[in-house]
Parts: sequence; structure tokens; C-alpha cells
Amino acid sequence: MRNRFLTSWGVLLAVITVIWLAPVSVAGQASPAKAAPAATVKKTWTPPRTPDGQPDLQGMWTNATITPFERPSGMAKPFLTEEEAAALEQQAAERRQNADERPPRPGDVGNYNDFWFDSGTKVVSTRQTSLVVDPADGRVPVTPDAEKKRDENLTNVDSYELMSPWDRCITRGPGRMFPAGYNNAYQIVQTPGYVVILHEMIHEARIIPVDERPHLDKRVRLWTGDPRGRWEGNTLIVETTNFNDKGWIATNGASARIRGVPHSDALRLVERFTRTDANTITYQVTIEDPNVFTRPWTVAIPLMRDDGYQMFEYACHEGNKAVEHILRAARAAERIAAEPVKKK
Repeated sequence: MRNRFLTSWGVLLAVITVIWLAPVSVAGQASPAKAAPAATVKKTWTPPRTPDGQPDLQGMWTNATITPFERPSGMAKPFLTEEEAAALEQQAAERRQNADERPPRPGDVGNYNDFWFDSGTKVVSTRQTSLVVDPADGRVPVTPDAEKKRDENLTNVDSYELMSPWDRCITRGPGRMFPAGYNNAYQIVQTPGYVVILHEMIHEARIIPVDERPHLDKRVRLWTGDPRGRWEGNTLIVETTNFNDKGWIATNGASARIRGVPHSDALRLVERFTRTDANTITYQVTIEDPNVFTRPWTVAIPLMRDDGYQMFEYACHEGNKAVEHILRAARAAERIAAEPVKKK
């Protein structure tokens, strides 16, 4: 929920951005050979198969990382060297330690420190400098009108209907595979004709048919869209359409500038899941919505196998007073603002 962690996550995100920009001057001195991405050439790996002959993607997978969603302004290179990646991870660890030990500021009742987060300790295995890989600058091509609507979404709390679908425990939205501050696990299960992805955050389960059935009638519009999967070689391709126009592209603070950006009912997602070795799924998603973005854009995130990870239920509704308190606080702020200024 927003009030539970966005303040702390915003601070952490700002710290990470500073860390990422710090080695830029050193990076400019690196030789082209060192700046190459990790393991660009791999031997062909044959994935295991399910009993019905499909590539086996099953298991528990995580994608927590300190790699930023968008490439920080001022960083031009698409990949880090091994030395730069190691330095960033060390600096991030030191910053987290310092943040945990720092006492609250005077008058601050305190907030969650990094103990309560599980946002990752390493950059992604490819050493890319942002999760957004297309456009080439690592930045999402949002239209000015969509940015204006985003600002309204993030500040307008006149009603619960105007709040984030995540705050309302409906869905994390189309960006449900984007890493967040915690709960970055995904359990994949396959049965004949279906692939099911259970998302730890908000406890969503996506049931994806892979039996060549057509999409729902275009008049049917859903919060999470209508997914249809197919296999192309060893890659699962999932195309999702039929979204409603009520949601946000991303709802968590880790998505930074994209959090709060709306989507229209023209939204279309194309996801690709390719198991490249025993412990890695290469995940890519291309997002297009001509009413919100100037062109399609793509995110790439490695999913890492973690058989020891234990997923607990994300009980979003039970005992949750966040929406009530957010609305009460907004009304209190309005009353205070309406009071005449007292002269000293």
C-alpha cells in the first residue's frame, strides 16, 4: 500500500540514482572491450519439457534488483562493466546500512527502514543500466498529456475511485512484472493448455490459455486484460488486450516517473518468456498504447530461479485501513488549508 512504504522507497530510489550516476566519469575512461554486456555469446541450452512436450518454465522466480527502471539522466551507456557493477552493489550496500542506522529527523515519527524491504542487492545479470531497453535512451516515451494526467492521479485523493488500483487492492496493473520494493516473486505452473503465473505482490494469479483460442469480444474490457499465449520455439509469447481505461501502467514507487501514468483501452502488451539456462528466464514485455505513448517501448528483466523462496499470502484487504486514512488525511489537510492564517 502506498502509505506503508512509498516515502521510504522514494528516498531509497533517489539514493540509488545518485549511486548510478557516480561512476559515469570513470565509465567514460573504460575501454570498449570492458564496456561489453555480460555473456553476449552462449552455448545453445535445451530446456526441459513438461509431460505434454512444452518448454518447462515452472518454479519459483524472482526479479528484485537495484537496476533502475529508467536510465538515469546523464548516463549514456547501455551497459556497465563488471567493475562498475561491483562498485555500485558495494555502494548500495553501504548506503542501506547507513540508512538503517540513521535516527529519524527531529519531529519525524519514523518510517520503515530498509529492514522491511526486499528490493534486491545486485544489478541485473546482463548489467544493463536500466530495465527499459527500448527506446535506446532507456526512457519511456510518455506524451505530455499522459504526464499531466499522471500528476493528477498522484495528487487527487478526492475519492477512493481516483486512487491507485493497487491501493484499492484491485490489481498492480499491466506493470505487475516490474520489480517493487518487496514481494518480487513469481510462481509459474503449467498444465495442458494453460500457463499460470502467481504474483506474490497483491496475490494475483494470471491464467493464460495456450490453446489458440481467440481473444474475447472487444466489447469486454477488464482490469487485467485478456491474455492469450502461444509457443514459438522455446519462447512463450503472451499477448494481452481488452484492457479497460481505468488503470495505471505502473503503481509502485520503483517505477519512478511512470508510476501513475494512465492507460487507455487501446493498451496492448506482448510478453516473452524464454528459459535460457537452468536458473534464468529472460523476460521481455513490449507495451503499446497510442493514446499514452509516442511509440511502443520494451522492458527486459531476467527472472532468477529461487527454489528456497517461500511465498506468503499477500492479504491486501484484511485489516487494511490505508485507503480510509489517506482520505481522512486529505480532508484534514483541506480543512487546515481553508482556515484563515493567524497573525502572530
